[in-house]
Amino acid sequence: MRASRLLSLQMLLETQGRMSATALADALEISVRTLYRDVDQLSAAGVPIYAERGRNGGFALLPGWKTTLTGLTPSEAQAVFLSGLPGPAHDLGLGGDVEGARLKLLASLPASWREDAQRVSARLHLDPVDWYRESEPTPHLATVAAAVWAGQQITMRYESWSDTVERMASPLGLVLKAGVWYLVAVPAGAAHSADAGPRTYRVSNILAATALAATVRRPAQFDLAGYWAQSIRRFESGIYTGEAALLATPAGLKGLRALSSAVARAVAAAPPPRRKDGRVAVTIPIESVEHACGQVMRLSPQVEVLRPVALRRALVERVRATARLYGVPAP
Repeated sequence: MRASRLLSLQMLLETQGRMSATALADALEISVRTLYRDVDQLSAAGVPIYAERGRNGGFALLPGWKTTLTGLTPSEAQAVFLSGLPGPAHDLGLGGDVEGARLKLLASLPASWREDAQRVSARLHLDPVDWYRESEPTPHLATVAAAVWAGQQITMRYESWSDTVERMASPLGLVLKAGVWYLVAVPAGAAHSADAGPRTYRVSNILAATALAATVRRPAQFDLAGYWAQSIRRFESGIYTGEAALLATPAGLKGLRALSSAVARAVAAAPPPRRKDGRVAVTIPIESVEHACGQVMRLSPQVEVLRPVALRRALVERVRATARLYGVPAP
């Protein structure tokens, strides 16, 4: 514990520069008296820490001095190896950089820690792509990523659900969700329109992309993770336009939970079964009658629709049409 704290003190001074005794003690969650003892022990070990008095004084390391240690504990080194996703890094054109950083990290670790760090990549593999799917081809991802890193505007030919358009945009960030890459960017002219603000583009729909010399002016206090969380909530609230009341068996409830996170939440909130047949009454959000008909049809007869009436009728008609297709008499 003491050794870890001393190393943290050293790394704080390396990364933050001069810091007051109070600030260091607060960062390490120790008393100022304990901090002074730690500084004395580091100095005795050969770490060139010096103190400056005055209002802007504090502790600092000798200019130009830097340790060869990474400052990582064994578990932290394992976490770094776990966080490196070779697939996405390769997509971004950073595969070689990630491998180089991994080798440098290994070389800087004590010999007794190297085996533990390497064991992570040998025994844990992260695959962000969902079952029964392959990663989408994204030939222009490297160009878009380079523009994101450099803060450059881009022009792109983008294929939306309705048309193919030429667009200039200011990239703000990239998001990888379920194996699909998305670009968050502000389109040119959006700042002066009613729809001002960032928008989301599917990178696989970008047919061409070119980085421009013009720099990106990022919105003040823009938070990529916060924007993405809000966009997911907006998407869910906008896509579900109605509700359906159902009766479901335990097997039907399991199938409903697999439809979407919103439906899973509705199932979790359903009251316990009170019917003699063991079925549970649950109300789920639906996108449309047609879409819900296809979803519920797969779960029949474990799920019965009570309302809306239009959805019940759509299911009955689909059953009749299927029976006619296979030559089965239908009432």
